[in-house]
Amino acid sequence: MALPRHIQFGQSDTGDYWPGFVDALATLLLVIVFLLAVFTAGQFALSQALTGRDEQLAELNARLATLAEELNIAASENEQLTLRVAGLETENAALAAANDSLTAQIASLQDGLAAAEDNLLAEESLSAEAQATVALLNNQMAALRAELARLNDALNASEAREAELQAEVVNLGRRLNAALASEVARLARYRSEFFGRLLEILGDRSGVRVVGDRFLFETDVLFASGSAELSPAGRQALTPIADAILQLIGEIPDDLDWVLRVDGHTDIVPLGPNAPYESNWELSTARSLSVIEYFESRGVPPRRLLAAGFGEHYPISEARTAEAYARNRRIELKLTSR
Repeated sequence: MALPRHIQFGQSDTGDYWPGFVDALATLLLVIVFLLAVFTAGQFALSQALTGRDEQLAELNARLATLAEELNIAASENEQLTLRVAGLETENAALAAANDSLTAQIASLQDGLAAAEDNLLAEESLSAEAQATVALLNNQMAALRAELARLNDALNASEAREAELQAEVVNLGRRLNAALASEVARLARYRSEFFGRLLEILGDRSGVRVVGDRFLFETDVLFASGSAELSPAGRQALTPIADAILQLIGEIPDDLDWVLRVDGHTDIVPLGPNAPYESNWELSTARSLSVIEYFESRGVPPRRLLAAGFGEHYPISEARTAEAYARNRRIELKLTSR
């Protein structure tokens, strides 16, 4: 810092050094006041950020405890568990963003600390009174360093907690998949028993067969051509199926949410101009609904039935023969989860 001209050495000495000294002291006080303001604002901002982060961590801990308890519920609550896991992942992302913000604040404070240290080096040539003030500022800087160290420890703890939460999310997902697989296995056992009973009931009846996990009826057995009204022979063929469903309802546990899906299929031949339906879509859906209405009339609960129409779009055979068309015109029964 250049000395005022009237107190520079080698020039006329008037003996009036006090104004220059006052200027230097005022400049020092301004620097000190500025640094104290920066320190106070930074400490307040960091306190607010840490308080918000602690609240988020407490909320995450509470939600994780709730999720752990809900893993033991039945299949009807699996969807809620999945939603809770997704919410937890969103909160983890928010926590990571908060950690990034805290890191940026620490870096800013470190820059301020470096600038303050530079100012201290520049003021080493001050008078004894000014040096006492500098010592006070040094103490404040030491306190600031201690606060920065504490914040770094808190940041490391937060990152470790975030890693633990991510591991818990992965574990919850695995447990959820295991629970779903267990329910699928349970349903598969009852599906196997159900199809076994149907095979015993129907025997070698023509037009009825099993393909994979589905029971197939050729619709020529159930409906007249182009019609969705069950024939008397069709009602007779479906009666033992309805009785088997009613028996199955009493055996499957209530916590296993299942339905019997009735799928309607047609061949690729377009409907005639006088047909009661405009497309094979409508005909296949109407036939599926007719079967469901008959099952319901036999006492099967509607909540255990599901109708679907596929038109001609899922053929069993791609051949263009009358036999292939007859195979493609079918009603499929499939026991599945809701």
